[in-house]
Amino acid sequence: MSVNLRSVLISDPVDESCGALLVEHGIPITTKYKLPKDELISELQKHDALIVRSETKVTADIIAACPNLRVVGRAGTGVDNIDLQAATRKGVIVLNTPGGNSISACELTCALISALARNVAQAAQSLKEGRWDRKLYSGYELSGKTLGILGMGRIGREVAHRMQAFGMNVVAFDPVVSAEAAAELGIKKLNLEEIWPVADYITVHTPLIPQTRNLINATTLAKCKNGVNIINVARGGIVDEEALLNSLKSGHCGGAALDVFMEEPPKNPITLELIKHPKVIPTPHLGASTAEAQQRVAVEIAQQFLALSGKSTEYAVTGIVNAPVLTAAMTNENGPWIELSKKLGQLAGRFLKGKLNTTVHSQTVGAGMQDKRFIHTAVLVGILTGQTKNGLNLVNAPTLAQEIGVELQESHVDDDNRAVVVKVGQHVIKGTVRDNELLLLALDDAVFVNGIALRDHICLYRASRVQDLANIVNVFSSKAINIHNLNANGSWLIIQTGQEVSIPVDGIDSF
Repeated sequence: MSVNLRSVLISDPVDESCGALLVEHGIPITTKYKLPKDELISELQKHDALIVRSETKVTADIIAACPNLRVVGRAGTGVDNIDLQAATRKGVIVLNTPGGNSISACELTCALISALARNVAQAAQSLKEGRWDRKLYSGYELSGKTLGILGMGRIGREVAHRMQAFGMNVVAFDPVVSAEAAAELGIKKLNLEEIWPVADYITVHTPLIPQTRNLINATTLAKCKNGVNIINVARGGIVDEEALLNSLKSGHCGGAALDVFMEEPPKNPITLELIKHPKVIPTPHLGASTAEAQQRVAVEIAQQFLALSGKSTEYAVTGIVNAPVLTAAMTNENGPWIELSKKLGQLAGRFLKGKLNTTVHSQTVGAGMQDKRFIHTAVLVGILTGQTKNGLNLVNAPTLAQEIGVELQESHVDDDNRAVVVKVGQHVIKGTVRDNELLLLALDDAVFVNGIALRDHICLYRASRVQDLANIVNVFSSKAINIHNLNANGSWLIIQTGQEVSIPVDGIDSF
């Protein structure tokens, strides 16, 4: 699967290596910064893709007004400046650069943990103001202390590795990381309720999603150790700023280091008071602000655009945010299975005859097929072809299916041979891929041992009389439509033509 990218708009400052790499591979770019919303919409009419940092807000209105937009790339990790739901519904792929700034964000986190332990920022400011406050700014060793890491992705793991070198005991929470995987890294996995009372330092490394908004709040802070230190180099909003300020004022929270805020630049009086608190080390969102990270994310987003567009096989798509199945689908080996699944879905969709509020069963068969989850989404794309006026692809098919009442049930069975089976109502269709050729293996009780190559447009007829075949052929001949291939088995007649046609024949069921 590839996406045709005729030109790309870069609307936020990114390292020049991004544009240079795209141009080198034949993708024209336009660079325009700080565009007002109406000008951004106007400019995007000329482009298929957009690259942003954090300044440009890609809202639902902008996505709806730009029918040519196929891809939005974020040169960075967080995508809260992009309306993911609107993008997904319109079939717009959203990419980020998950590994580009990991080291930079990790190193800043470690620096802030150390600075909190030894009062580095406060002592430096005191000395600049002419005071020599050695006793006032006495600190604590990190060795032997417990670090709680919330989120064990790339950054969280890098932080753990480095702080273990300081002699810290690391505990962590991540719903998708197993206790065994954590143990291999020398980390003890705990649930949140177990972390609050044991951690001396708590650092967050999660995206800002509904489940993580105000993850650290008045209730959770009250459960923490007296003197706990909070570090946030992830996203503003994960820490409840008012609750943190109150905890600092009461003396329960011993200190905080914050690189991100709910509003940036901060204007809210509570946030401003929090920033000025003597126990807080604030930095102006510097997590990814290194020369190395800026170049890395710029190159990484360009490389993904090249892989997505098929302009280069040297790179891979690693940061699809709103359609994870696409990552697996972006390989040559999987391409034919996607096309097969779409075609089987299209054939199955004919039995619906416009009927919605139905259930579609999609089944993978054979070794390794259970990992090809994108097959079920591709079946949906086929089923929905002609059922919706929205642009339809692997990104938005599940959303659009849900909206029109089509429920997809997925399953897998083991077998010596690989195949895809689609069931709609009482009809069952089975197909496979052999030597990159798409083959129809069965339709209901009709089995095609050698398979029917799915190359041309297909007409389905269910016959009940001996003369039905002759009647069908005569109708096609009378309309000057060439039949490329004809297969008959049981009651089913499968006719392939060079053009898409729908020809009813009196007394014969057609699909």
